[in-house]
Amino acid sequence: MANAEQLKALVKSHIERDDRHFYSVAMQVAAREAKVGHGKLAQELRDMIDGAKARISQTETLGNAVPLAQPRGELANLLTVAYPKNRLVDMVLDEEMAEQLGRILKEQKHHLRIREHGLSPRRKLLLVGPPGTGKTMTASVLAGELGIPLFSVRLDALITKFMGETAAKLRQIFDAVREVRGVYFFDEFDAIGSQRGLANDVGEIRRVLNSFLQMIENDQSHSLIIAATNHVEILDYALFRRFDDLIEYRLPEKPQAAKLLKARLGTFAPKPFPLKSLTAKAEGLSYADIKRAVDEAIKEAVMHDEDRVISAALTQALDERRKYSIKMNNKAAPNHAGSTSS
Repeated sequence: MANAEQLKALVKSHIERDDRHFYSVAMQVAAREAKVGHGKLAQELRDMIDGAKARISQTETLGNAVPLAQPRGELANLLTVAYPKNRLVDMVLDEEMAEQLGRILKEQKHHLRIREHGLSPRRKLLLVGPPGTGKTMTASVLAGELGIPLFSVRLDALITKFMGETAAKLRQIFDAVREVRGVYFFDEFDAIGSQRGLANDVGEIRRVLNSFLQMIENDQSHSLIIAATNHVEILDYALFRRFDDLIEYRLPEKPQAAKLLKARLGTFAPKPFPLKSLTAKAEGLSYADIKRAVDEAIKEAVMHDEDRVISAALTQALDERRKYSIKMNNKAAPNHAGSTSS
């Protein structure tokens, strides 16, 4: 247990509201307990201290975020803000992705302790994969789990035809990244991150990419920066080493599709529930497509005063989503050939 001097120091720092000294002494107590073989108690003390630090940090950053919750001036056109309630359990993940996201969250929740040792937690993330596989949901879940705001970057407002203006706007975003802790989400990132030297490369976008590379390299903030793209193959190679982690999203395999069908249907699940045949029907569809198909079947049941989905209705909804997905992919293919956007 704490010695007399440590107890006096704890009480004194609490009375004087000196949180920094209080946590320092408390960590000394934890270290002392570890030395005398009380490992479990030491770990519990450290966890309590980390939790208290994280709550204070979140309170401070959320307080600073109020002006951005109602953004004004130029920044209002560049960022939209939300405070998601999503959690990791809301996502259907394979083992590899669950491990990656869990590790990121763990490092973020202990980011103060990590930084005290001169290290940096993972916070610059590149998400790649087909549409509808969970990239946007990931940004929302990370913000929700950490209790910080989600700022989505409006690329339509960021990119202009005037030389130098886009880079200046990008600087405003990175100023916000430094000033207010949050998740900053660049969706359809290939619009500014495509390879320099492509046939349709234009000077302004090349300058924006160079500016982004420099800003993300120099950024030492506490915010998470997340870039997402459906077209990883056209990203500039210099981008990859600027990110701490690359997370690859895939279409759901049968176990994930089955889990999503059961979770989304809930009490509306048909009886009998032909899960095997419905999972086969869902094969090749994205998570978003499966969700929409289930929602369509549930709406049909609700409109007919049914408390359960009819299997045939869900099968039809899955078939319709497949046709829609094929149609959209066919439309996107020629556009992608001549464009850097997703």
